[in-house]
Amino acid sequence: MNGNSVKVAGVDISTDHWIGGKRVASKQKFANFSPIDGSHLGDLSAGGKAEADAAVAAARKAFPAWAALGPKGRLPILKKFAEGIKARVNDLAAVETMDNGSLLMGNVHRVVPRAAQNIEFFADWALTLDGHSIDSPEVVNHVRYDPAGVAVLITPWNAPLMLTTWKVGPALAAGNTVVVKPPEWAPLTCSLMADIAHAAGVPAGVLNVVQGIGEEAGDALVNHPDVDRISFTGSTDTAKIIGQAAARSITPMSAELGGKSPFIVCADADLDAAAQTVAGQYMNAGQVCLAGTRIMVEKKIEEEFLEKVRGAASHMIVGDPRDKDTRVGPLIHKEHFARVAGFVERARADGAVPLWGGNRANFGELYFEPTLFANITPELEIAQREVFGPVLTWQNFSSDDEVIELANNTRYGLAGTLFSRNEKRAMDIASRVTAGTLWVNCFFVRDLAAPFGGAKDSGIGREGGTWSFDFYTDIKNISVRKGSFA
Repeated sequence: MNGNSVKVAGVDISTDHWIGGKRVASKQKFANFSPIDGSHLGDLSAGGKAEADAAVAAARKAFPAWAALGPKGRLPILKKFAEGIKARVNDLAAVETMDNGSLLMGNVHRVVPRAAQNIEFFADWALTLDGHSIDSPEVVNHVRYDPAGVAVLITPWNAPLMLTTWKVGPALAAGNTVVVKPPEWAPLTCSLMADIAHAAGVPAGVLNVVQGIGEEAGDALVNHPDVDRISFTGSTDTAKIIGQAAARSITPMSAELGGKSPFIVCADADLDAAAQTVAGQYMNAGQVCLAGTRIMVEKKIEEEFLEKVRGAASHMIVGDPRDKDTRVGPLIHKEHFARVAGFVERARADGAVPLWGGNRANFGELYFEPTLFANITPELEIAQREVFGPVLTWQNFSSDDEVIELANNTRYGLAGTLFSRNEKRAMDIASRVTAGTLWVNCFFVRDLAAPFGGAKDSGIGREGGTWSFDFYTDIKNISVRKGSFA
């Protein structure tokens, strides 16, 4: 491997940027540590304005040829890219686990395969966009999905590879070129992704990776005047800053942000299935934007259901995420641990009562116990703000109107989960909860053809299926008068 590299989990990884088909080093570096044990994984090149300028210029130069290939021309390259990810599932999973503390078995069996599927699915879906027309009395409207240009893609640390390919897949399939800004707390699998793309024949400049701190590398990219799209997944506060930058140049922006999702359990639900699903909200140490963290239980089954959840949660073992028996690994970083612990301390001070957990786990510095708070009133901070840790709250309700009011009583609207055996009741509640996704009697099932995104402070726009291409393209209508050609 040319340039600077480190070995993590037995895998060689470049610590430099990937710009214009080659590795580029920066004088400035940032340190990367594993949340599992605090071990130093390496020092990576930290980009800024110079690297952002170089990456955007490389992407702009590569754009005409990549766009000209069309969906059919891009398809075999992107298919090979996906196959390259599949061939390195074990390497990518091991590195991601070391880098962000997520469960190794989850990465091997679900997360990394999904990353490959993201590339493959959108390469195929792009083919369906050709030949769309609308017939009207005087004209035929030919609808085109033209590539937009250069897209900046900014991704979070909780699932960096999967969420990066969720953006890279449709952006490249649509004919754009991209600059990826990976998360500084977990950047390594994005570096490997660049090598895999290169080996698959993705041309130089089509996919670029600029590493660094958000306030430096990210800021330079979102403020760049030659960017045509900005896609961001992360916090609402950061999205507001990016949105201001995008507005100055009228650059279209998509944002998938935080959540404080309700988990509604009706008295007529399958309580065993619901309890197991509640316990599953602790997965990835609660560092999942979609997690149903506000448990809302119909009053008549509250005591029975609480005991079922207690039993299910007792199996959520805290430990090393590389151990197959572990269900809850570490929080990502000491700053984030302090944030989660601060929420818990303030919740206690506000009168909330932990039914279990509430402390650092007896395993390591960044491990926190699965926690459930009761004595919750809707206005408490712990019921309003996203904690992004293994911390749930417990509330009860007596009527559907009451639980809908509770569910909608936050600034977020990303997702929700509902358990009920009554179809009419379930669909009525689901239709009245403000959220981009409502799961009924299931959780975390995401079809790539379906829309995904949030309402209110949980986001702007939708991703998935044709909705992704609505964002990553300039949609053009060519209106041709009937009979006007000889």
